[in-house]
Amino acid sequence: MSNLSNKELQNKGIRLLKKGQKGIIHAMFSRLGLIILLLVIQGLALFGVFIWFSQFLPHIIGGVALYSIIMVLYILNSRMDPTAKITWLVIMMILPVFGAMLFWFTKSEIGHIATKKRVEQVIEETGNELSQNQDILEKLKQDNPGAASLATYLNRSHCHPIYDQTEVKYFPLGENKWVEMLKQLEQAKDFIFLEYFIVDEGLMWGTVLDVLARKAKEGVEIRMLYDGTCEFSLLPHNYPKKLAELGIHCKVFAPFTPFVSTHYNYRDHRKIMVIDGKVAFTGGVNLADEYINTRELHGHWKDTAIMLKGEAVKSFTLMFLQMWSLDEKTLDFDRFLNVPAPSNPNTSGYVIPYGDCPLDEDRVGEMVYMDILNRATDYVHIMSPYLILDGEMETALKFAAERGVDVKLILPGIPDKHSPYALARTHYASLLDSGVKIYEYTPGFVHAKVFVSDDREGVVGTINLDYRSLYHHFECASWMYDTPVLQTIEKDFQETLANCRVVTYDTIKSQKWYEKLLGIVLKVVAPLM
Repeated sequence: MSNLSNKELQNKGIRLLKKGQKGIIHAMFSRLGLIILLLVIQGLALFGVFIWFSQFLPHIIGGVALYSIIMVLYILNSRMDPTAKITWLVIMMILPVFGAMLFWFTKSEIGHIATKKRVEQVIEETGNELSQNQDILEKLKQDNPGAASLATYLNRSHCHPIYDQTEVKYFPLGENKWVEMLKQLEQAKDFIFLEYFIVDEGLMWGTVLDVLARKAKEGVEIRMLYDGTCEFSLLPHNYPKKLAELGIHCKVFAPFTPFVSTHYNYRDHRKIMVIDGKVAFTGGVNLADEYINTRELHGHWKDTAIMLKGEAVKSFTLMFLQMWSLDEKTLDFDRFLNVPAPSNPNTSGYVIPYGDCPLDEDRVGEMVYMDILNRATDYVHIMSPYLILDGEMETALKFAAERGVDVKLILPGIPDKHSPYALARTHYASLLDSGVKIYEYTPGFVHAKVFVSDDREGVVGTINLDYRSLYHHFECASWMYDTPVLQTIEKDFQETLANCRVVTYDTIKSQKWYEKLLGIVLKVVAPLM
């Protein structure tokens, strides 16, 4: 794992923890505390404006009624998800004035218009950086036309080619990924890219940072991107400067600022590590100690990841560079993409690394999951931490089960948040009615995002079965077809299943009344959560 002993690794993590202050007191009296205070003030001011307008409601009731009719017609004829339409219609019904203002505030995209334009520009300028090898696609067409159609769709959406001769290694726990990650980082010669949703000081991040700092001194170019939500409770706002002192280039995606904005709704939920353009990691594992079970938050933390070696790594390199370049004027991709990547002609199967952007109309993550469900003939086995479904995904799960496909879901036995858990249980009865089998992981929390089907197809990545992942987050994953690693993934699913309790109708009946009520209430606003 490292040249340091486990005790030395722990001491290294402790020293790093002392570098950054954290906690409620620090947040209250820091730049972040000021930002939160200003956001609260603006929120109250906006709410006051809404209330002020509502005072005129008795005098303009006719106008409001007419406006409500117009809004209903507009929403019903919009392109948004049908479940989201219901949510907005309910809000309009309960709070006509406030609801309309909230809808247009959200619809106006205040705060991320510039980001959306920049994302579109970067993708347009770099959309041809990776070309599709047509021979590989033709081979897949002969083997499985349905899978080839999915590959065509993925390549159409933001340049995600299909590759062969790529090695894939599966890690059934975060601890396994951590060990391999340190090993691969030690071998870096040219560059290291990291893009993570959560980074928290401790043993895991401390050992990784130790390697990164040494590699930076050796001349390896290191770039790190983490999501702005880390500024709330995990890292101080000046952390990029701290990393710069170690020779690490660091950026914060969508940092929090003292302005009410829709900007905060779109987070970078990806987990990507690229080393020299030859090795890449993705999956559910972030850089924090609970992911390697050295800190217990919700029982045993079950997570998964994969490592790629081969040409397919270039797709993760491109995804990282696209996000990194959103605030840069010039795009320098060639020196990172035009590097020789090891290929293994003895490795069978196909791999497509892909990303999902919330600022376009392509719901790539959801489409891949539904396509797998719709083409499955034997089984689809799924692990996900959350189950907050729109109508289309719920229908796809139920239809697959009704066709005789063995659909199994493994969800957390110990939830990390009560509201998503209550929402997940609102789907249980409907899914059971169609034959979907649901299990809860009794030792703790499942954070894995895994689909495996028919021993021939699977996905491992960052995409949960909830609105956040499917509609509001930047995400990534790897689709695999006929790769040997799929058998390892299915084996891990079965071993995890042995540590689960089965959900039955009796389980649903035994749920506490206030949990049921919470789920029923929250389901109305689920698309906005």
